Amino acid sequence: MPKVAAEVAVAATDPRRILLLVLALLLSSGAQAAVLPADRADIMYHKYEGGGMTIDGPSVLVRKAVSDSVSLSANYYVDQVSSASIDVVTTASPYTEERTEYSVSGDYLLNKTILSLGMTTSSENDYDATTYFLGISQDFFGDLSTLSLSYAYGADDVGMSTDPTFNEDIRRQNYQFSWTQVMTKNLIMNFNYNIITDEGFLNNPYRSVRFRTESGYSYEPELYPETHTSHAFAVRGRYYLPIRAAFLFDYRRFNDTWEISGYNIEFGYIQTFLEHWTAEAKVRYYKQSEAEFYSDLFSRSREFQYRARDKELSDFTDTTFGLGISYEFKPQWAGNWVEKASANLMLDFINFDYNNFRDLRVEGREPGTEPLYSFDATVTRLFLSVWF
Repeated sequence: MPKVAAEVAVAATDPRRILLLVLALLLSSGAQAAVLPADRADIMYHKYEGGGMTIDGPSVLVRKAVSDSVSLSANYYVDQVSSASIDVVTTASPYTEERTEYSVSGDYLLNKTILSLGMTTSSENDYDATTYFLGISQDFFGDLSTLSLSYAYGADDVGMSTDPTFNEDIRRQNYQFSWTQVMTKNLIMNFNYNIITDEGFLNNPYRSVRFRTESGYSYEPELYPETHTSHAFAVRGRYYLPIRAAFLFDYRRFNDTWEISGYNIEFGYIQTFLEHWTAEAKVRYYKQSEAEFYSDLFSRSREFQYRARDKELSDFTDTTFGLGISYEFKPQWAGNWVEKASANLMLDFINFDYNNFRDLRVEGREPGTEPLYSFDATVTRLFLSVWF
């Protein structure tokens, strides 16, 4: 299912898409009184390559205040998915598909409170998703503290390109609590707690598990529980240095009702130089345990009520090294219409190591003794931001 593949690729590589950029924006907001987001436009090209999969496409975001208290935004995002990943080549045929996503949102400023609401919808040939969200953010204690609460509800329709009669649904709910605190004149901290509940058809209709047979092994469809709840707690910080630089750190802990537990830890550094240039570097490590119903090789057909062989539910680690460069300038040709602009290039290099998912492309081995799977991936983001 392309949507699942795209979301897994993005989540595993840089879980909240441009994590470093989002973190910087989030933490900066706690340093001042509540204000509407700046009027700006962003044009981005993104590309993920790794493990036999390529995901790329454009994204356009425009945000504009329509009054002193109301700001609106709209986003267009495309994933072109081409996959010959290990999951595909061992049980199916390579495919190429496209996912298109549209988002609209609005922010309302009332004194020191910002109310936000919006909707996101995406579509592809076998998967449609719609999400509605509502949030509130309030400044306290002389604007040194910011409390944010949000709720999102999603409704997904799951199809199957090989079976026009197949139709299932998923309902998702997301609750989030966030506290941003100015600790000192140089240090800002953010504490975040997130609960996500999913209900419905949660497995991939194209994916299979393998089980032992007298002649080796065979396949049968995956089967997941119809409910899933996850909890995540994160601590993030940004420490400003007197050399026009900042140090970033991030720790996140995760667990769910499928017995998966994991954590990631990240360190980053931002340095400005030559007046208009900014360089960024980061390193991130992620580790998780397997789901209770995961197995690379089951002993027999229908061994357990629930069965999975999705490598993203296995025991694995990944390590990311990220680099970025930005150049801020004032387009002379735009006159007073444009305040400033920024050109940005971000690169992430990721290594994935799976501890109990095996590479079935290696032939001539006893089932269950194939080499463990690993691969490298690269994420590229090239974008232009314009403030007006």
